[in-house]
Amino acid sequence: MRRWVFEDSLGRYDIDLGDSHVQCATLDQLRLPAALELGYGVDRGGAELREQVARRYGGDPERVLVTHGAQEALYLLYATLLRPGDRVLAFRPGWQQATDAPARLGAEVLLSDLTEDFGLDLDQIAALAEGGLRLITLNTPGNPSGRRITTEELAAVLAIAERAGAYVLADEEYLVDLTESVALAGPRTVSVSSLSKVAGLPGLRVGWMYGPPEIVAACAEYKHLTTISTSVLCESLATQALANWQHYRDEYQRLTALGHRQLLAFVDRNAGLMSLVPPQGTPFAWLQLAPGLSSMDLARDMLDVGVLLMPGDVLGKPGGIRITFAREGDVLTEGLARFDSVLSTRSQKRSVQA
Repeated sequence: MRRWVFEDSLGRYDIDLGDSHVQCATLDQLRLPAALELGYGVDRGGAELREQVARRYGGDPERVLVTHGAQEALYLLYATLLRPGDRVLAFRPGWQQATDAPARLGAEVLLSDLTEDFGLDLDQIAALAEGGLRLITLNTPGNPSGRRITTEELAAVLAIAERAGAYVLADEEYLVDLTESVALAGPRTVSVSSLSKVAGLPGLRVGWMYGPPEIVAACAEYKHLTTISTSVLCESLATQALANWQHYRDEYQRLTALGHRQLLAFVDRNAGLMSLVPPQGTPFAWLQLAPGLSSMDLARDMLDVGVLLMPGDVLGKPGGIRITFAREGDVLTEGLARFDSVLSTRSQKRSVQA
């Protein structure tokens, strides 16, 4: 994914339907505090910001560590929890860090393939856990599927984790209501999230973990070997955003509802070429392509008309496209019109060849 976004696609598109966040907010929605002292800040994050994060979980600020985006929170957890030889269960398709980071730390990474409809294979998970596990990594709602883990699936995973003595790490970047967090389901569960996806503020690079106080404290200690603290300027802006969370939540729901209607109409127009996996609260959806359509070739054709999409090849699942639809109507309308044009051109070429 890094190569696709930052090398192959860089500078080649003016419409972004590939990144997985809602349309980005702008700085004029926040206030730059002129008298803010630009010191190091606090390793765990400012008290007011941690209070705001804890409020979203309905919990305790002592269970919060503010980090440089969700990515640092995830890495700190891996580095704190894992030792060489520990066994980690991750899922495919999924976020590459969940496999690569533990492996680089010397852990043995076990992969469980999601089912065709992106569900969990509970029998396979139980079999993989028989040899013992240190950590199970979940992502709900999932990237790239947009699917939420069901209540029954989560209960089964938590039971497997308890028998194995494992922690459960939940990447919940796309969960709007964190009072539904996996972190509230047991004593060895940790949630990671940020302001990047739902609020549309990835440029602030402010994320967090929420979990057992002893794990949070250990991660804060390890953080001194990475970034020490997050930017006090970014934390100040993040505190404002969380204090005004209802605005960002309303905007997210507006954009996802508007975009979802447009996406459904687009898929209907192209029903012979693709099918939609209905998203469950995410700003993106998975388009399963018809046999014979290459997701990478299609994504390259879209780049030629200035639209970024995320081909399944870079997410571990060729044959599909992740498309982000939480964009203002005119942006999405133009992007989907170019998509229609590319698909029409491809159909015409196939007709001529036939």
